[in-house]
Amino acid sequence: MAESVEIRGTCDPRFDGVRETFAQAFERGEELGASVCVTLEGETVVDLFAGFADEARTRPWERDNLVNVFSTTKGMTTICALHLVDQDLLDLDAPVATYWPEFKAGGKAELPVRHLLSHRAGLVAVKKPLPQGSLYDWEVMTQALAEQEPWWTPGERHGYHAISFGFLVGEVVRRISGKSLGTYFREEIAEPLGLDFYIGLPEEHEPRVSPLVQGPVHSDGGPDLFTRILEDPESMLAKAFINPPLLPTDANTRPWRAAEIPAANGHGTAAALARIYAALSLGGELEGVRVLSPQTIELARTEQSLGQDAILPLVSRFGLGFGMPPAEEPTGPNSEVFGHSGAGGSYGQADPENRMSFGYTMNLMHSGVWLVDPRPRALLRSVYAALD
Repeated sequence: MAESVEIRGTCDPRFDGVRETFAQAFERGEELGASVCVTLEGETVVDLFAGFADEARTRPWERDNLVNVFSTTKGMTTICALHLVDQDLLDLDAPVATYWPEFKAGGKAELPVRHLLSHRAGLVAVKKPLPQGSLYDWEVMTQALAEQEPWWTPGERHGYHAISFGFLVGEVVRRISGKSLGTYFREEIAEPLGLDFYIGLPEEHEPRVSPLVQGPVHSDGGPDLFTRILEDPESMLAKAFINPPLLPTDANTRPWRAAEIPAANGHGTAAALARIYAALSLGGELEGVRVLSPQTIELARTEQSLGQDAILPLVSRFGLGFGMPPAEEPTGPNSEVFGHSGAGGSYGQADPENRMSFGYTMNLMHSGVWLVDPRPRALLRSVYAALD
């Protein structure tokens, strides 16, 4: 049993159960530093933080600590693409090659943009070996993906595009807007809405970053994902995660933080996640700032992919870019919520039916065979219990 920590921040008395669940995770030793934020009708009702920002427990975790949220970044990248849809600049059913001519190589001339967002493109990985550091070179990654033949017939199945998603969607955004994905997100989404979230972290924010710490692996008696990867380095699964080479410790380096890796290296706060998803839970507008239209939000949370994932050893479900909970792994009573989770535990979600949003960030990484870490799922159970 870990020693108790002070839970700081604010919490509407109606949501005291969320505070209790949050505190219990620290008491069980499941957290090092973490934040949780919940909005209802656009108003913040939970904004709690606790613990430490470093493994040595010398720096208190603060409300504005930034952390790499890995694939939770995909939700932000998705919003950028949908923002272009709203402006009639991007047609989801048009071939990707309409916007990115080089993409037609490898038999992909007719592959529609929709397949990129729904993880149906079959471009989960680059087959040819890529050198160390390629993740930080936009041109190298996008050129390799443009040349790559799909691993399966696009549209016939779906599989999680763990790293490639961000380069594929990001290059479409760049070709249309003339801006890198990180720049587009900052100028069109983050700054207007006041989000403390970055894809390509400016060096001035480095003092606020909490390094990630490797935590427990929940194997449930079977091999964890990375053990499976190492079993066959030439497999589609291995190539999807470690081509180019990628180590867990890379996420704590300045080159990783500075690069734009729109599927995996966003840095932000729980409050930022709750705020962006608050806008989407309210029809796309918050405090006079329009992010997306109600029609595009409804389109984006229309199920596109459901079933056994071709990459992950589980059932997955996707709308257009957003993750949606399959029946096997609910995140609450509403199966039509949408958002995205990230390796290690982070999570952001919008629930338009309840006009609620949720954000969770942490620095102690757990891993297991799940779509959403048990810690945010426990917090969400407490949120929904308060809404009953």
